[in-house]
Amino acid sequence: MEDKEDAIYQLKGDIPIRKAIPFGLQHVLAMFVANIAPILIVSGVVKMAPEETASLVQSAMIVAGVGSLLQMFPLWRFGSGLPIIMGISFTFVSVSCVIGTKYGYGAVLGAALIGGILEGLLGLGAAWWKKLVPPIVSASVVTAIGFSLLPIGANSFGGGFGAPDFGDAKYLMVGSVTLVSSLMFNIRAHSYYKQLSVLFGLIVGYITAYFYGMVDLTRLSGSDLVSFPTFIPVSLEFHPDAILSVFLIFLVSATETLGDTSALATMGFGRPPTGKEVSGAIAVDGFVSSISSLFGCLPITSFSQNVGLIAMTKVVNRKAVGCGAVIMILAGFFPVLGVILASLPDAVLGGCTLMMFGSIVVSGVRMLGDCGYSQRNMSIAALSLSIGLGFTQTPQIFHIFPDLFRSVFADNCVAVVFIVSMILNLVFPEDKEGPRIVE
Repeated sequence: MEDKEDAIYQLKGDIPIRKAIPFGLQHVLAMFVANIAPILIVSGVVKMAPEETASLVQSAMIVAGVGSLLQMFPLWRFGSGLPIIMGISFTFVSVSCVIGTKYGYGAVLGAALIGGILEGLLGLGAAWWKKLVPPIVSASVVTAIGFSLLPIGANSFGGGFGAPDFGDAKYLMVGSVTLVSSLMFNIRAHSYYKQLSVLFGLIVGYITAYFYGMVDLTRLSGSDLVSFPTFIPVSLEFHPDAILSVFLIFLVSATETLGDTSALATMGFGRPPTGKEVSGAIAVDGFVSSISSLFGCLPITSFSQNVGLIAMTKVVNRKAVGCGAVIMILAGFFPVLGVILASLPDAVLGGCTLMMFGSIVVSGVRMLGDCGYSQRNMSIAALSLSIGLGFTQTPQIFHIFPDLFRSVFADNCVAVVFIVSMILNLVFPEDKEGPRIVE
């Protein structure tokens, strides 16, 4: 039986560093590959030199760590105070590839600088617009986030996006060993050690993957012992159409951060997020993204993978999760550590993330239940989820729309669910008889 009085389950609980490090490492391993993957994709499209890409990967780890610490330990109105892990956002990959091909990588960074500032200001003004996002909208968005992550976990389980032998028996074996190891550890361990089941599964899966020849450590020999990020590695360019495109994606990123903040507060603390927490989370999302652009990186956002991890473990101690942010910063300054963390195979991640992502879906459904099963709420949730999940599974339906519209909505079910649920919330009349329970 878990002891919920243990400080590890308290936001500001005082725990020794030796107890905090394993939980922090667990959070880093859950998101590390996803943090650097957007950089690798975009740098490949814009034909960036390998040494330049390596420098950006290094900066990405440092920026993600700094952004995460700022979320957990706020400065003034910057930061939510919640154990949110930040990382380079996949949401910006598509639009960055288009802008980078058209104008060059400098235009991507210039647009990110301006867009991040605008999103940060939007976050600081959350007190004025948050009332437009009632619980039913937040619950629908959280549910959509969970469903949007399920294919990512499944693809990782099968070997990762683009794997030439995707679905090969070795990937399925490694993913299964990782998953079973995590479950067995959770069943057999006692006290707070049960919450380290993901870390245990990752270690066992990593060892198994090594014997299958899936662990690549060849980059260790060419890595520097210590390295520092480069400030403005690429000259920034500012193009109005690029700035507009990226700002629209920042609105999507703000939606995801709002959903992650709602999910984390609900699953970790059993309550909705406060206005101050939402405002601080989105402000960091924007302003740190602007800082990220100055070091050559794409914008950052909250990582739903780590929200799922907290949903599983209920470990919300910010000292424990903050250790993960420190590990990311160290990995940026010490490339050898970064290479080791980045060598974690996709199949190992897939084995651990299936349950984590499913936990977000379940939490979203629970949030929907807490809103009440009135006809109005059921209509908003049902229609927004069916349009958001259904249309983005068949993106060809957007082919008559402009490229800018498609780049924002065609592959992002969270954005579509948010927009549709917001519109329906404004259109449908308020219930006058209170929630009606469906038998």
